[in-house]
Amino acid sequence: MLTGRESLVRLIGRRRRFLPNCQSLLSSPIQSSLNLCTDKNGEIFSAITDDSKASNVVKCPICGNNVSANDNIINTHLDACLSRGTKRKLTQCTLLQLNFCTQSKGPMYSNVTERQTTNVVTEDPAKSLVPNAICGLENTVAVEKDDNNHAVSPLRFECMEHTSKAGLTENQINHQKIDCQDELPSSSPDTEVPKPDIDFTFDGISGATLQTFIVGRRFSNEKEISLETSISLLRDPQNPKDPYAIKVLCADSGSCKVLGYLPQELSQYLSPLIEKSCLTFEGYVTSAPKHSHDVVPIKITCHKLVSDCEIDDDIEVFKCLWKKALHVVDSAKNYPSSMIKYQHNFNLLVQEVLRSNPHLFTDDERVFLESFSTLSADGQRLFIRLYTRKGPWFRLSNISYREVLDSQEAVKELLANGYICSFGDKNELHDDMKEICNLLTVSELREILSVLKKNCVRGSRKQDLAMFLLRSYEDGSCTLLPDMILDRTGFCIRISSKAESLIWRAERLFFLNGEQDLSAFLLVDLGIVKYPAYNCIISEQIYSSLSDLLAYEEAIELAQIMDQSLDENNVELVSRCIMIADSFMPSTYSETIQSTTSELASTFHSRFSASWVYSKVVLLGISFLEREHRYHDAVNLLKRLLCNFPCDGRRGYWTLRLSVDLEHLGCPNESLLVAEAGLLDPWVRAGSKMALQRRVLRLGKPPRRWKTPSFSESIKRKIIEKLN
Repeated sequence: MLTGRESLVRLIGRRRRFLPNCQSLLSSPIQSSLNLCTDKNGEIFSAITDDSKASNVVKCPICGNNVSANDNIINTHLDACLSRGTKRKLTQCTLLQLNFCTQSKGPMYSNVTERQTTNVVTEDPAKSLVPNAICGLENTVAVEKDDNNHAVSPLRFECMEHTSKAGLTENQINHQKIDCQDELPSSSPDTEVPKPDIDFTFDGISGATLQTFIVGRRFSNEKEISLETSISLLRDPQNPKDPYAIKVLCADSGSCKVLGYLPQELSQYLSPLIEKSCLTFEGYVTSAPKHSHDVVPIKITCHKLVSDCEIDDDIEVFKCLWKKALHVVDSAKNYPSSMIKYQHNFNLLVQEVLRSNPHLFTDDERVFLESFSTLSADGQRLFIRLYTRKGPWFRLSNISYREVLDSQEAVKELLANGYICSFGDKNELHDDMKEICNLLTVSELREILSVLKKNCVRGSRKQDLAMFLLRSYEDGSCTLLPDMILDRTGFCIRISSKAESLIWRAERLFFLNGEQDLSAFLLVDLGIVKYPAYNCIISEQIYSSLSDLLAYEEAIELAQIMDQSLDENNVELVSRCIMIADSFMPSTYSETIQSTTSELASTFHSRFSASWVYSKVVLLGISFLEREHRYHDAVNLLKRLLCNFPCDGRRGYWTLRLSVDLEHLGCPNESLLVAEAGLLDPWVRAGSKMALQRRVLRLGKPPRRWKTPSFSESIKRKIIEKLN
């Protein structure tokens, strides 16, 4: 790995899906003293967006990078990798990709099971069960049924990979794929819609018991709750926060004191049943809370219907609401409130960033982020799930999470609020053809190739098949490809560029680095990482203005382009990134120095400036130029770094590399002068200082230097390590 590559990767963190400033960065004129590019017309290098060049590449088995398929280039690259001892770059799973729950001992459910087709509940579950079809969404959702005739989620995600008769299900949170043949031939008996439940009676609901919790304890004046306290439920339609709110009252006291509320996930289905179906619920507390604001476990029992209540016309509505209420209760058993902590953590991150850094967002951006808390629980959870996955595109038919009760309604809500975008037309498919092809399974790719009568090797990988289709589409021999892809993928969605950019900015402002993300909350929740209790007092903002933050984001984009170009071995684009970073260094650093009041503050604040990022890009470029034996350009960049960053802890390494490169150019006298000047620099310390001292002793032999330096004896001594 090139020197400085790992540091740049840590600075970038998770690669962004959208780079809004990419085109402007690469197309803007460069005012650099270097001339590393060979492009005659000065046009944009489109390697990041143009995938036509990548079709003739192979993957190096040593480092894992893409290399041109030319034989000479492959051999040269392999020799260089073997000589450097480069290790292959592996991807490491984060804690968000793991499931710490024990494996379910229940029966394994096949992807194709008996399905009960029910209508989707709209915003008002009691009014109509037929939603408005928008953007190609279907009006029905398939709900599986288990052996006990209880509704469960359409698909069950397990921690292990398992194969069923219908297809393969692969569960990975950051790159989750579900390759299952949901659409069987119409003649298949599995696709027939079963008849309505004949045994379903309202008398069977009387006496049904539900286990849930009391939440919202901070709104109650009753601080202490004892075990087996009798409770009752009362609708609260005037609640400004939730029109479906249900109060939990203490039935023992004559005043009926409010103990709290039912969870919103359950109240949205029970409230229509209480109002229009005339159900009544009573119960008791099953466990006393330790603290006054903790959730309180309760058990409630449904009593028989009132005789004068006529619901024969709405029997389907009643059945659907009751099944969804049972599903909420069942999900709460298997996935307690700690499983939905990621939703609470995400809201905490957004709210804290808006509170502490309101000046770093425009009015429109603040309104957009604040609107996230107004989304339904399903909408919030689905967005967070999609944001943490790799993507960028997802099949709507494959989106299913047990904590998200109605995925289709959540998708509609996110589309209406601008958090996700979609496509359902072949005319919108051209720009994202490569990403959409990745959604297809190997069998679907082979099926398309067979229909198009394209010959392809049977043992080819998925990437090879997709690339073959893309080449056929680009040369005009496969004009029907968009229609054939849409027929198989169906309606697809992805995170919108605005939502992705703002959430990425919020994560940066909250963690102040690229290495940490939402998984850091999980480490704390699991007790793996513990932080001491402290009060954070912000005396000076990291970013004084929005322009400083935007400049920093633009520099991070350039660093990501640089990293991607090195992966693709695009020498021209790497050279252009080096020149862009070199042209941006002087002005940004001078502004950072003027805005700080002390040397310590200057050192700390410089790490969050655009100049700091550009210096890392330049340093990686120096390592790249040294590998290409372009020492003249490397020397010029090192001199620029030493000139523009007078107070930096990296000056020792820069001085050492400058001295070494000058010696490579056959300038031993100048190399010696640089090493001697570096020893007088107060920012050159530790190992770099000792390395420069060794160079002075080696290069400073007579007749260059007749006087022996005072540190000669200390360098030659051997430090004996003492073992305890």
